[in-house]
Amino acid sequence: MSSAPDQGQATAAPGGTASGNGAAVPTLTGPLRITHPAQPAADAAQRRPDAPPRPVWPGAPEPLGARFHIGPDGTPGSNFALWAGGAEAVELCLFDADGTETRLALPGLTHEVRHGFVPGVRPGQAYGYRVHGRWDPWTGARWNPAKLLLDPYARAVDGDFGLPAEVYGHVRDWPDRPVADTVRDNRDSAPFVPKGIVVDDDDDWEDDHRPKTPWSDSVIYELHVRGFTMRHPQIPPELRGTYAGLAHPAAIRHLTELGVTAVELLPVHQFAHEDHLLRRNLRNYWGYNSIGYFAPHAAYCASGTRGQQVGEFKRMVRALHAAGIEVILDVVYNHTAEGSELGPTLSLRGIDNRGYYRLGDDPRGYADYTGCGNTLHVVQPQVLRLITDSLRYWVTQMGVDGFRFDLAAALARGMRADEDPVMLSPFLAVIAQDPVLRRVKLIAEPWDVGSGGYQVGAFPPLWTEWNDRYRDAVRDFWRGASGDLADLGYRLSGSSDLYAWSGRHPYASVNFITAHDGFTLRDLVSYDRKHNEANGEDNRDGSNDNRSWNCGAEGETASEPVRELRQRQLRNLLSTLLLSTGVPMLVAGDEMGRTQGGNNNAYCQDNTVSWVDWSLLDVPRWRELFDLAARLIALRRDHPVLRRRAFFSGLPQGQGGLRDLAWFTPQGEEMTEADWFAPAATLGMYLSGQDIPQHGPTGRRVHDDSFLTVLHAAATPTPFTLPGPPWARTYEVLVDTSRGPDASAEPSGPRRYRAGTTITVPERCLLLLRAEPR
Repeated sequence: MSSAPDQGQATAAPGGTASGNGAAVPTLTGPLRITHPAQPAADAAQRRPDAPPRPVWPGAPEPLGARFHIGPDGTPGSNFALWAGGAEAVELCLFDADGTETRLALPGLTHEVRHGFVPGVRPGQAYGYRVHGRWDPWTGARWNPAKLLLDPYARAVDGDFGLPAEVYGHVRDWPDRPVADTVRDNRDSAPFVPKGIVVDDDDDWEDDHRPKTPWSDSVIYELHVRGFTMRHPQIPPELRGTYAGLAHPAAIRHLTELGVTAVELLPVHQFAHEDHLLRRNLRNYWGYNSIGYFAPHAAYCASGTRGQQVGEFKRMVRALHAAGIEVILDVVYNHTAEGSELGPTLSLRGIDNRGYYRLGDDPRGYADYTGCGNTLHVVQPQVLRLITDSLRYWVTQMGVDGFRFDLAAALARGMRADEDPVMLSPFLAVIAQDPVLRRVKLIAEPWDVGSGGYQVGAFPPLWTEWNDRYRDAVRDFWRGASGDLADLGYRLSGSSDLYAWSGRHPYASVNFITAHDGFTLRDLVSYDRKHNEANGEDNRDGSNDNRSWNCGAEGETASEPVRELRQRQLRNLLSTLLLSTGVPMLVAGDEMGRTQGGNNNAYCQDNTVSWVDWSLLDVPRWRELFDLAARLIALRRDHPVLRRRAFFSGLPQGQGGLRDLAWFTPQGEEMTEADWFAPAATLGMYLSGQDIPQHGPTGRRVHDDSFLTVLHAAATPTPFTLPGPPWARTYEVLVDTSRGPDASAEPSGPRRYRAGTTITVPERCLLLLRAEPR
């Protein structure tokens, strides 16, 4: 058998371990003592030669993870518990400050949980596991005790994940690539991987007051902890890019002035960078590559990584709560950073590959519904427990208010790999009955990349969903590509066609026009094509279906007519989003013209391409955009008719009343069935505030103003007749996107029109008019 370059001779596994096809398993032999230039070598003798043997008591199987507490005889120490179904043995590895490793066999075994209590181990202790078992990739068994593994329940992680060859359970660079994943690498990975940290996370949260904003009143602001704070001039340099930076008064002041009610943080679970990025001197910026579901990402902490990240994250949550802002986490429970069978062995793969992951028809590989190489097997009880334990921890111990689930359809798949997502899946059933989780905000990204994975509108009550059909309809309308108005009408009024059938409400629809994945709002009106060359993938990555329009020039331009048209389109898009029924979601920086230079997949751009540019607020046209967004959010907050809790019926809600929703043509006439499916670029939407089917906290009926929104996407002005009695007596213009945020009034006063008047709506313009009583 040939030799792997510079890595030793391949031989049969010790003891003649057999492969699934009857052949001896090739392994890579090598020294267990490794000297790494950045870190002292691990001690292969299991402990310091001059140290007495360290006692390990049986401990307890609950709770999983590492927990510091007072032992049975009053001795302080830590209990360690790890589910490792199928493993033959588990060693707890404790690391001193100089990197010396002490290995201790966990003596307890209860229902596949290995456990032990180690006296004297206190918060701040670094640790990991080595799990022993068969190496038989042909049956999915990939145990390799040479690889130090991160505790899936670690509350904190110290160190960063580089991906040298030593952290792979197989020989990464084996010359015969088709069988590389079957060749075991026996080199010690401990010097090259981060360690878990024992954390004393006792916190009663008595001084915290959750905002508990109702769904119907919510305005979500998607942001990246690092990118939002890295360039803020009023945040001290040492706090930029951190949880402490987001908690800084300057950061919170922007959120409160804008008026959002919740921040949705891109992933803050500990994550790793992919090998293909590190080879190109790039990093995973977005963080959708989780490896520690309980640990706040250490690189976002200003105060230290030996457990300090836990306290800093909690202080951030408290500061946001004090400002009335909820915290929603974007979480990635569908896959992990270990990737495909050719990926590194960092945690779950080495603990029990077959127990944690969905394996393919050939157990050497994985069923991949995520496009990331693997999929967690959520139907397995231990995996379901890992996810729900993690979710409860972030709610009860870390104070968060909800979650957005990345590729949530992957979590709803059944036992068989070929089954489509099922809305009665174990994961969704457990969430529905959990007394903690059913009370927080739950947002699904309702798709994955597998067969039948597109599930928009299918998730059960309790869940809201990212509504990409809203995104597409609004983009198409304002770029003049929608054809008819039928789909747009549903999206503006809460998407009842998607959500009403299952007893859900308008706030089941999280309306968005942009998200982290794709163009920014400014780039949406500045580029016809993606420009992702900086990602190093020859512009092949990122979506080609952007539904964008550059307004006449690709990218930045000095043409004033093009720039003015783009500003108007930005006002149109923002106004549509914030006046639609449902829950609006803004992306950080869109309210002030952030650009990524046409990059629509900036997942690896941890630099000024992705970071919010706060100097934009000093530019009048971008400050005006911010002011418009803040004014629209304030209008939404002040008027319940703009944030309804129930779907419109299109019928009068009381004797002699008006229909709660009516649609009008430019002639001031109510739309017919034929009007919805005829080519058109102008739509009038009337919301009656006198007929809202909801009651206040004391049971009194809620009443509000009535509003007429006119949306006109054509390139030329159009006459529009304002509906006459009984709809209104007069109309007052509140928003006119052809003029800017404060152009609703003439110098002589508010712009008012008598009902029945025919007005001229400028080209590509949205008007919001208050309908004054009949």
